[in-house]
Amino acid sequence: MTSQVLNASTSQLFQPSPLVEVRASGVHGRGVYATQPIAKGTRIIEYTGTRILWEDVPENLDDPRTFLFGLDNGKDVIDPEIGGNESRWINHSCDPNCEAIEEDDERIFIDALRDLQPGEELFYDYQLEVDEPITSEVKEESRCCCGASNCRGTMLETK
Repeated sequence: MTSQVLNASTSQLFQPSPLVEVRASGVHGRGVYATQPIAKGTRIIEYTGTRILWEDVPENLDDPRTFLFGLDNGKDVIDPEIGGNESRWINHSCDPNCEAIEEDDERIFIDALRDLQPGEELFYDYQLEVDEPITSEVKEESRCCCGASNCRGTMLETK
């Protein structure tokens, strides 16, 4: 039986991507891996979940490892806790092989930056933004574990 995901922001039904699978990651917790060769520029998967207003995000989220995907309009986020798919497990890297592309101020897609091989873990640069002062606690929560030679040590956006 194949599971299906409803993208709450667009009310469209999505099948899991045949291009990827979720399994344990050497970088952090779970990761998303290519199941077949993926060519540079391929749209791999949509980042799905419930679209909510930033102002409606609870102060204390249950899982600090769940990152809300902020949209460029500055008002909305995608919460993968409800209606999310495999894309929620794509890990951060300072040397990513994928990128997150926003279309129409409401949909996020993960595209390949280069050719990917079966078994290769997918990564994009989270470039996290925080509205609060960057304290030692925020730095620790945003610490990067990617291990790339050009690792900047943080998942936070650097300007």
